[in-house]
Amino acid sequence: MGRVKLRSPAIAAVLDLLMVVLFAAIGRRSHAEAAALSGLFHTAWPFVVGGAIGWLVTFALYRNKFDAFLIVPTGIVVWVMTVGVGMTLRALTGQGTAGSFIIVASVATAVLLLGWRALAKLVPSGRP
Repeated sequence: MGRVKLRSPAIAAVLDLLMVVLFAAIGRRSHAEAAALSGLFHTAWPFVVGGAIGWLVTFALYRNKFDAFLIVPTGIVVWVMTVGVGMTLRALTGQGTAGSFIIVASVATAVLLLGWRALAKLVPSGRP
């Protein structure tokens, strides 16, 4: 059996997904909203779609030099698309997009999506 590469794009994609779901879960918890899985899905899906679009955009623009673990450009593009597309989808579906929420979502997702990439720089890649 083959070994899983710790720096594979699949690992990075899962980490991004987990960070977006964590953001949604923390937000729901801080507002004492129901902990049901359906509620979490309702909150998270616009941002998950935004993150997926961010991945597609980054890969399309930088496919010859694509590295999912880079803060620039991958992390920044994924973060901006997560928030931008997420807020657009929330507005189109009648969910809240108050200015304070946009600020909090932007800061929180930046910390989560860029933060894990910054921490990953501290872990040796295994390459010489």
